[in-house]
This record gives sequence, C-alpha cells and structure tokens, in this order.
Amino acid sequence: MICREIGRHLPGYLDGAVSASKHAVVRAHLNSCADCRRDLECYRRLARVLADSTATAPPADLATRIRVQASRIQVQQEDPHRLRARAWVFFENILQPLAVPATGGFLTAALVFVFVVQNLFVGIPIGNIPNDLPTDLIQPARLESLAPFPVPGIVSSSNYSSAGVLLVEATLNAEGQVADYTILSGPNDPAIRHQIDQVLIFSRFRPELNFGRPTAGGRVVLSFSEIRVRG
Repeated sequence: MICREIGRHLPGYLDGAVSASKHAVVRAHLNSCADCRRDLECYRRLARVLADSTATAPPADLATRIRVQASRIQVQQEDPHRLRARAWVFFENILQPLAVPATGGFLTAALVFVFVVQNLFVGIPIGNIPNDLPTDLIQPARLESLAPFPVPGIVSSSNYSSAGVLLVEATLNAEGQVADYTILSGPNDPAIRHQIDQVLIFSRFRPELNFGRPTAGGRVVLSFSEIRVRG
C-alpha cells in the first residue's frame, strides 16, 4: 500500500479502530517508512493535547440560531419556486376563468359590429350570394298587390272640375291589414271613402318587420292618378 492509503488509516490504527488484517498491513508499512511514522507521532501528540483540554459549553441559544439560519437558507432557496407557484395559482384562479369569456365576448362583439354595420348601410348582403335580400333591422311596410278586381277610377259625387292625384296614407296592423287611413291630398267625401275602403280591403300589404317580426304601425302611401268627376 502507498503512503496516501496508509495515511487514511493512521487515526484508526492509533485508536484500534481498524481490522486485524488492516492493522498488520499498516504496522508492516510503518516499519519501513519514516514519513508515515512521523505522521503517526503527530497524531499521538494531537490526541494527548485534546485529552488534556477542557470542554467548552456551547452557547445556550446555539440551537435556536442554527434553526433560524437554516430557515433563512431554506426560504432563499424556495423563493423562486414560490414565486412561480404563486404566479401559476394567480393565473388559474383569476386569469384562466376570464380567458374564455373574454375571448367569447370579443368574438361576439365583432360579430354584432359586422351585423349592425351590414344592416345600417342599406342592408347590403355580405358576400356575393345570388337572389339574396337585404336584412335590415327594420323593414318598412309595403304594398304587395292592389285589389284584384278592376278599378276604373275614383269617382267623386262632388263638383270637381278636373282630374288630379289622390294620395292616401294607410296604417297597417301586424297582420298586414289596413287599420286606418288618411287622405293626404285630393277629394274627400263619403263616396270617395267608400271606393277607397273597397280598394284597401281587397289589396294585399306586407306589415312592417322589426328584426324579422311583423309589427303594427307600418304606413304605406298610395297614389291614385285618375279621378273622374260627376257633374
């Protein structure tokens, strides 16, 4: 065995803590190596000095100071992990529940904006869709067809000297029926109203549409350009 390996066993050789086989090997080496014998003598002197020294009592708060220092070191080592853990908990508890509603709200707002703009600008259909109709938010009432029977003219029993234009504003209910009407210009007497009643009863109207639902209150202006006057 070389001196380095023998030197590791010298304290145990001096205290009798090595095995018998190892003790014999170290003893044989010491008989032939002056350097190792000198190291063994140093260990003997150190043992005598330690044996003559008196033990010093440790400070009363040594255990407390050790525990405090150990806690500080542990906290310093755990701070980065604790910060990452807190950030992850914050994300899971606060941000994650808001992530899906926020994304859904943004998409909903974008769709509503496109729908409103599309309806405000004259109901232009989105895309090139053949035979598509505008989808305005509110579509006004309109005349579908006049009375199917022939109407030769609006005849007044009063003494009107010449023909003109008769304008009638009809107010519709939700079923597209005429609820009331007003003569805006032209003759206005019972005979004229009787003929207007007949025309409006047998005419077809589409009511006002509010978001696609029929709504009462829509108005349609009708023009009768022929008025025959009886003398």
